[in-house]
Amino acid sequence: MPIRPPALDDRSFADLVDEVLSRIPAHSPEYTNPRIGDPGRTLIELFAWLTDAMLYRANLVPERQRLAFLRLLGSPMQAAVAARGLIALQIDDDDASAISVAPLASIDKPVPFETRRELTVVPVSAEGFYKRKLTDDEKSQMGDLASRLSALYGLSGPPLLYVTTPVFAGGAPQPSGFDLVGDTIDGSLWLALLAPKKEQLDDARAALGKDPNGGQVLLNVGVMPNINMPDPLSTDIGPRGRIPHVWEVSTGKEVGGKPEYVTCDELEDTTAGLTRRGVLRVQLPSESRLGALPNDVRRAVNAGTDDRPPRLDDAAQAERLVCWLRLRPDKGVTRLALSWVGINAVEIDQRSTVTGRVIGQSTGRPEQELQLPGTSVEKETLVLQVEEPQRGYQAWTLIDDTLLAGGGDGVYALDAEAGTVRFGDGVHGRIPPLGARIRVGMMRAGGGVAGNLAPHSLGDVSARDFNGQRIDRKLKVVQPLPTDGGQDSEDLATAERRIPQLLRNRDRAVTAQDFQALAAQAPGVMMGRVEVMPGFKPQQRRSGIPGVVSVLVLPFADLGPPPNPRPDRPFLEAVHAFLDERRPLTSELYTIGTEYKPIGLSVGVTIKDGFSRDQTLTNVRLALRRFFWPLVPGGPDGTGWPLARAVRDREVEVVVAQVPGVQAVLGVNVFKQGDGDWTKLQRVPPQFQAQHDLLDWQLPELLSVVVVADEVPPDDLHGVANPFAQGQGVAVPVVPEVC
Repeated sequence: MPIRPPALDDRSFADLVDEVLSRIPAHSPEYTNPRIGDPGRTLIELFAWLTDAMLYRANLVPERQRLAFLRLLGSPMQAAVAARGLIALQIDDDDASAISVAPLASIDKPVPFETRRELTVVPVSAEGFYKRKLTDDEKSQMGDLASRLSALYGLSGPPLLYVTTPVFAGGAPQPSGFDLVGDTIDGSLWLALLAPKKEQLDDARAALGKDPNGGQVLLNVGVMPNINMPDPLSTDIGPRGRIPHVWEVSTGKEVGGKPEYVTCDELEDTTAGLTRRGVLRVQLPSESRLGALPNDVRRAVNAGTDDRPPRLDDAAQAERLVCWLRLRPDKGVTRLALSWVGINAVEIDQRSTVTGRVIGQSTGRPEQELQLPGTSVEKETLVLQVEEPQRGYQAWTLIDDTLLAGGGDGVYALDAEAGTVRFGDGVHGRIPPLGARIRVGMMRAGGGVAGNLAPHSLGDVSARDFNGQRIDRKLKVVQPLPTDGGQDSEDLATAERRIPQLLRNRDRAVTAQDFQALAAQAPGVMMGRVEVMPGFKPQQRRSGIPGVVSVLVLPFADLGPPPNPRPDRPFLEAVHAFLDERRPLTSELYTIGTEYKPIGLSVGVTIKDGFSRDQTLTNVRLALRRFFWPLVPGGPDGTGWPLARAVRDREVEVVVAQVPGVQAVLGVNVFKQGDGDWTKLQRVPPQFQAQHDLLDWQLPELLSVVVVADEVPPDDLHGVANPFAQGQGVAVPVVPEVC
């Protein structure tokens, strides 16, 4: 039968009252009418209530012991997960100037939400359009129109007829998805940036061209990709690759008879390359580089043709058009389906922020515990400050376990689910001074299923600018998508089900797999990679020594530019201390980092027609950094560059050739560093590959990458990027007949 901790006493308030009433005839026969409202009955109910309260506290003993057991295992109950979502903010007044909104703007109803990042709310709206292909019926209705349009525009072949079609009309999502590749003739989504009124056109352009705080505007573009669920029996399931794409904005000018566009840089991307819901921060050019070509065919007969933006036949809409923002995937992408795109977007989550809140005073006792002003705390945002003599409030450090701290360390441990903090005992972590006030400098807390809301559920927003001043202008919340992902905190029964997993191999490390699994669970560190090297003694750089185990560890880090992740001394000490208690007594344990060998690369490529030159060169550099990255998703198999694997120029050529947009690889040079200078590796004889060998404990560190287009790779690791260029077919707009 299942093991269920019993209640020590299962009698309720009603049971206690009934029991006393049943004893009255035996003990007080003269009391014959114990009706409700009688003073005697009131006393009975009072004592029953007091007894019920004591029984409730007694019944908490088994639960308290179970919670204590979980704490001893180092696995407290999991905190609630905050629901997350995407909203857009709109300026709801007649002022045509932009507003800078600081992070943590709050939305109180129906449940508290806060924005996660800053944004600049520009006084424009965005309407999406695309160049839709004609249906067979529409083509038959056109008759000989195609040949007449071809003659009108002097085309050598038949035109690509399209219909200007709105998408995400009124900010509404498209659940089935809009495919930029399959549904359009030019593989583009066109966002018309519209001023509130035609009289405010110049003011809106000025707001787009200059940030209120100076500099260029970073436009927040929210994106919700349409993600198809795979076959549940499919084995080809894994993280989606980033979709290469380009953002461009129209200048309203033509160069050589072709429309001019400015390529916009993405300074932040939480969509992981258009593969998940998030926000892209796109940098717009200055005011003089923003504009739109004429839409009226009476002024510009070529309006909407070729690579020009789609023609707007709504005159009122065209009068408010500031410029066009275009999104298009790079050549080679076969599908890019989106469910929603909008501007002035920002991510939100269901949490509330507390600042400057005193939570108590120190009693001077060891391991004292205080309650925070909230539960399910986001530990990354918690700033706990302790009042110290003649120093004021000082921030103490959050660690996973105070037992890892020294006696002089100002540290504390957090139980995120319960919202409590615990200090050290004087030997492991300092005790706050007697009488010292303890306050929360900052804390975000919240979460739960209550945050999973349908679209259009959120109310007004309260925001501040970057100077901390409240924004008095009216901002409107637009919530086209539901908020999701919220989960309630873990209950005790669920936490108990995790105990067997915590106990497996927890107290012993015998095999290499045991060492690897236990090292990954070391408290107080964010582990990125663990490699076990049996028989390797690091001091002597020797392998095959019986009884020796070296555990190579690297801290977690996101893929980025050099330097590569390196463990510091506290990191190595924490892992070693955790493993040392669990190793066999006869083994000799070492916890080490890796030795990086600097390398450099120069690559020459040719670019396929229709691809962005700058974007392709950037993608090549990113692909090479990912290929040599020591953590996930780096390396040939996505788990990080393998130890001791040699660097070969032929493998680099293969990686470069697989980048979308690369037509041919003109050459690859590999450099190694020595005496502060780069030395090019030679092929001897020339038909062999250049190879840089590494030892068992070594990994490459890519410090310099130069990629050039249409020329052989340089020998000095210097190159010049080429401007963006792309070719396109001739597109011609048509207006189908509508009854």
